Amino acid sequence: MLEHIFTRFWEQLMSRPAGPMKFRFIMQPAMAVFFAVRCGLRDYREGKPAYFWDLFSQPARRWQLLRDGWKSIRNVFVLALVLDCVYQIIVVRWIYPFEALAVAIVLAIIPYLLVRGPLNRIATTFKPLARPSAVEQREDSPPAKKVSGL
Repeated sequence: MLEHIFTRFWEQLMSRPAGPMKFRFIMQPAMAVFFAVRCGLRDYREGKPAYFWDLFSQPARRWQLLRDGWKSIRNVFVLALVLDCVYQIIVVRWIYPFEALAVAIVLAIIPYLLVRGPLNRIATTFKPLARPSAVEQREDSPPAKKVSGL
């Protein structure tokens, strides 16, 4: 029984890129990459570490990072889920929710995670973030008060 389920799942998963609505296998990862680039460059400008690395190395901030990532990618994920359900209705005449979930993860979440963090690292390598030097900081700070001697 379980072997039949995995066999059917694998066959249907491999037939999706060749079947109807195959445009989504290009468009949805492209949209996920677009949002990952936007968020990765924002992370770079804000001086944040790579996203995926930060998820595992900062347990205190993990939920905040997951919420930020989900907010960026949720629409692409939901669209991938809905389009796969439509595909299943057209081709299989039934909805298999776990298959739709797996396809949505592959088309939206994986490309997002693979691009956001490395893009931040690449941007840092090619153009280090401009930090004010000590001289510039002193010029911007208010003048020190003179202390009169006793």
